[in-house]
Amino acid sequence: MTNRLTPVQWLICAIAAIGFAFDIYEILMLPLIVRPALLELTGAVPGSPEFQMWVGRLFYIPAFAGGIFGLLGGYLTDRLGRRRVLTYSILIYAVAAFLSGFSTSIQMLLVLRCFVFIGVCVEFVAAVAWLAELFTEPKRREKVLGYTQAFSSLGGLLVATVNGLCVKYAMSLPAIDAFGLLVQNPHAPWRYTLMSGVIPAIPLILIRPFLPESPIWQEKKLAGTLQRPSIAALFSPALRRTTIVTTLMFAMAYGAAFGALQQIPQMVPGLPEVRQMSQGRPLPEARAIEQRVSSDVTKVQEIGGLVGRTLLAFLAVIIVSRRKLIRLFQVPGLILLPIVFGYFATHSLQWLYYGVFFAGLFTVAQFSFWGNYLPRVYPVHLRGTGESFAANIGGRL
Repeated sequence: MTNRLTPVQWLICAIAAIGFAFDIYEILMLPLIVRPALLELTGAVPGSPEFQMWVGRLFYIPAFAGGIFGLLGGYLTDRLGRRRVLTYSILIYAVAAFLSGFSTSIQMLLVLRCFVFIGVCVEFVAAVAWLAELFTEPKRREKVLGYTQAFSSLGGLLVATVNGLCVKYAMSLPAIDAFGLLVQNPHAPWRYTLMSGVIPAIPLILIRPFLPESPIWQEKKLAGTLQRPSIAALFSPALRRTTIVTTLMFAMAYGAAFGALQQIPQMVPGLPEVRQMSQGRPLPEARAIEQRVSSDVTKVQEIGGLVGRTLLAFLAVIIVSRRKLIRLFQVPGLILLPIVFGYFATHSLQWLYYGVFFAGLFTVAQFSFWGNYLPRVYPVHLRGTGESFAANIGGRL
């Protein structure tokens, strides 16, 4: 086996990396825009019951929809092929993200965010199965899966940067009401941030004709030996323990990410330093300060996540035991997260910067671990279904 990737293999890695990056780009977009979006679309006061109700709905209803339809997407990945499902999943979330920037009501935004999550949840499963079957040599497979997934954290860093740019240059961008829509603020930065999610659709349309289907899946399909996937098969004696354990551990990882890391932008405005910076300023200026600091904290968290994912990709080909590998990140995370969110996130902006870097490192790296691990434990005809059950039932629901 040559050590060099072919041009087609580089294209494969590129489209997978773009997909992974914008998966997280879309997910981490909500914590950055939910506050200004709700202020414009509902007029609710931050902290009020109505405001908190819609925050909860925007976080958890799309995740629920993504979990249910993501499971269906995993099944379709095994039935229809990896490349086809991967392509359409990216197009679904890219188009829905763009349209959400034109939301005229909170209900419209909620529905479009559901479509975004559906595309994101399906894309992860299809991409992991696709890469695992295109790169069959174990060490190369681990490297490709590890390093392409590291782009997920680059997506998180990118959305924080883009949101900051949208806040800074919103008045210079085309007005949203130029499209005939009646909106309160035609230059609202949160709208431009949402619309930027269309970016991954552009290279996908250009690259798709050059992307091959998984040869392993295609050979079995053409030979008529590809078994029909089913959820019941995941609970056969041979796979029951694997399915239950991976689903529970995925749930714990997502609990840390959604229950802690993604709530940071909502906590930042309450920090003493941030309140002092915005004190006495006009309301729009105070909100802009809160958004800017939230973006800065999110950037630090995503840099930590990028370091964690890269470190895991490096260690995945060195440490043979998967248990030892995951424990390197789980144990420190269990110790650190209560300190960061129990004290730093409510008392000190400076210490929060340090804390979220390491919280991101130890938490986010675990998602790359599951992307590397799950293709190893499920057969070809159940690979998409099994990955999807763990990631979407455990992780989203």
